[in-house]
Amino acid sequence: MQRVSIISTVLCLFFVTTALAQKPADTTKTPMVHKVFNRLTVGGYGEAVYNYNFFSDNMFRYSHADNYTDSKGHGRVDLPHAVIMLGYDFGKGWSVGTEIEFEHGGTESAVEIEAEETGEFEKEIERGGEVALEQFWVQKTFNRHFNVRMGHMVVPVGMTNNNHTPNMFFNLYRPEGENTIMPCTWHETGVSLWGHFGNGNNWRYEVMALPGLNSNMFTESGWVHNGSASAYEFKVANNIAAAARIDNTSIPGLRLSLSGYIGNSFNNDLVTNESKKYEGVKGTVLIGAFDFAYRHKWFTVRGNADYGHLSDAAAISAHNKSQSHSNSSPYPHTMVGEAAYAMGLEAGVNVLANSQSHRKLFVFGRFDWYDSYVPAGDLVDIDWCERKVVSGGINYFPIPEIALKAEGGVRLLADQYNNEPWVAIGVTWCGFFK
Repeated sequence: MQRVSIISTVLCLFFVTTALAQKPADTTKTPMVHKVFNRLTVGGYGEAVYNYNFFSDNMFRYSHADNYTDSKGHGRVDLPHAVIMLGYDFGKGWSVGTEIEFEHGGTESAVEIEAEETGEFEKEIERGGEVALEQFWVQKTFNRHFNVRMGHMVVPVGMTNNNHTPNMFFNLYRPEGENTIMPCTWHETGVSLWGHFGNGNNWRYEVMALPGLNSNMFTESGWVHNGSASAYEFKVANNIAAAARIDNTSIPGLRLSLSGYIGNSFNNDLVTNESKKYEGVKGTVLIGAFDFAYRHKWFTVRGNADYGHLSDAAAISAHNKSQSHSNSSPYPHTMVGEAAYAMGLEAGVNVLANSQSHRKLFVFGRFDWYDSYVPAGDLVDIDWCERKVVSGGINYFPIPEIALKAEGGVRLLADQYNNEPWVAIGVTWCGFFK
């Protein structure tokens, strides 16, 4: 936590001191402080959630499903995300942006002296969670058609990565299908080119060069979801990948989007395997995605369809399962599917649409269908990896930046497993202070 505080302080000092160093164009008309803060952008988003799951969370609930048919449920409170966003416009087309994310409350650790253990120093972990510098980029804006962004940024593949703030989905947690099979929120260090074209800027494009995923981190339950993770203080980039996205907003209220990713994943790690057995194995990951959103005074509809393919999946599965299982190994050692897919559709009706205030009350429903493990060749399928999810509830916006959410749902699995119902309530916020 101390490291995060230092990072936050340094970033704030960087923006403010750099801004103060800018010479104002006309100090007789506008105070310097006013100019500084006109160029500074501060915002963020976050969620606080309570949910109760009416099913067992035991690790053997799929392999020995009959033993957990009548298991008691379990409740939990969570802070899925708490994000601080800072940006600054230096002028002459140069700007920077940052996003610091605390997932599930961040981490809390401390060193204490234990009196019962003869004064021994002991490190204690008081809370799990993650802290990440999710975005840190420099941008040069040339014109509406062409801009260059360099640094750490969100990969624009899929609906959720490109629209991951809590006002962009109705559930308490991000849409389950995409959040299972792809990194989410997917952020990498790279170079992005983007811009608008067409009448009224109705078309937006983006292409990005980024480090490839790491096949050592692929799993049966999450396909390539963990492939962007790195156990090191840097990201291995033996393989360079590409991502692209195009959005169209020609019809008022409607956004249509196509996005995709391609990159090799095998041996994209410090630990590589050069044996003849894996000669020619590339582990090429291909992802194609379509998503849309339509917003009307009375209702909102959003949906996505994603499909991914992994070449050499059988060889990579064998390789991953044969790796060292030492306690210090960061690898999951599981199978990985040759393909994965996720489809989702949600719709909400604003029952306060005729209200004269800014308040909104959406009654919504959502359906997800996804499979994180479509096996390669003759490998046995893992039935519990295919899931259908039905959910619904309400979103109440007393003001545009705040939402109170409540939902209930059920995760439907194959007949030999137990279905997984839940209820959840929470509060979310998303906005800019200036």
